[in-house]
Amino acid sequence: MTTPCPKTTFPTLLQQFFLERLIQQRNVSPQTVAAYRDSFCLLLRFAQRHLGKAPEQLALADLDVPLILAFLNYLENERHNKVRSRNARFTAIRSFLHFAAFREPAALPVIQRVLAIPMKRFDKPLLGFLSRSEMQAILDAPDATTWCGHRDRAMFTVFYNTGGRVSEITGLKVADVVLDGCAALRIRGKGRKERSVPLWRTTVTEIRRWLARTHAGPEQPLFPGWSGIRMSRPAVTARLQLAVQNAVKVCPQLAQREVSPHIIRHSTAMHMLQAGVDITLIALWLGHENAATTHMYVEADLTMKERALNSVQPPHTKQTRYQPTDRVLHFLETL
Repeated sequence: MTTPCPKTTFPTLLQQFFLERLIQQRNVSPQTVAAYRDSFCLLLRFAQRHLGKAPEQLALADLDVPLILAFLNYLENERHNKVRSRNARFTAIRSFLHFAAFREPAALPVIQRVLAIPMKRFDKPLLGFLSRSEMQAILDAPDATTWCGHRDRAMFTVFYNTGGRVSEITGLKVADVVLDGCAALRIRGKGRKERSVPLWRTTVTEIRRWLARTHAGPEQPLFPGWSGIRMSRPAVTARLQLAVQNAVKVCPQLAQREVSPHIIRHSTAMHMLQAGVDITLIALWLGHENAATTHMYVEADLTMKERALNSVQPPHTKQTRYQPTDRVLHFLETL
């Protein structure tokens, strides 16, 4: 008589999910591990308050529909998370439950009910981007005579040149910069995909001046914080807001704009599109896995829509049906 396999506890399943599934089998990026970790930290603390159980005492069956729905409502109503963030947290939970379903088939009924909870739909606002004059005002705003201002000017120039994400730009090392010959930056994007982005002459000049000031080693961050380590996302956002405040003096309309590092990325794409660059090349430039993602820039460009509208003017004369003049054609038309 065979003995049944011992039931795997929830803490063990969670540990296996991170160490075996995410890190060993899928080899996901450290950013993905950190995002999933934060999601479960929030969930476990919520479960402890909601159920009165310590995380190590939880069972897989405790992660039922009422608990997960209550957690998702908590994220939106108490933590004031946007729907995108709410869905991202739920994605981490769903990924774990898919893994747990194979390890603990007995929990399938509970798991299937939770997996049946749909992702929440949300409105997609009109894509925002800066004009060329607004972008130039921001690039000129940092005071290059100070260490931080010099770094910010070079960093924002790289942001605009490459259209890079915050994680991509803050992750750049000095060794990723090629300034001789065909100047370019090697960027590590989502999914650990690398791409090489050429640099403008102005960008090369800014980087040369910055490197001459820092004398950083090849493995050091290209744009470090005061401590010499990689800058955080909030730190980059704070420095950009400071630059915007200074840029308002020469470009007052910026006071009414919400400017973020991602808006600079959108601005790069829009300016390339308006300059006539093919959309597939823009997708490669930005590191989009699917070129369809880049079509949102076409949708946001009102000028391109106006040109399309002007090319198809409304008819001024009433269209009449074609009447064949040839008897053979007339015969064929009447068949």
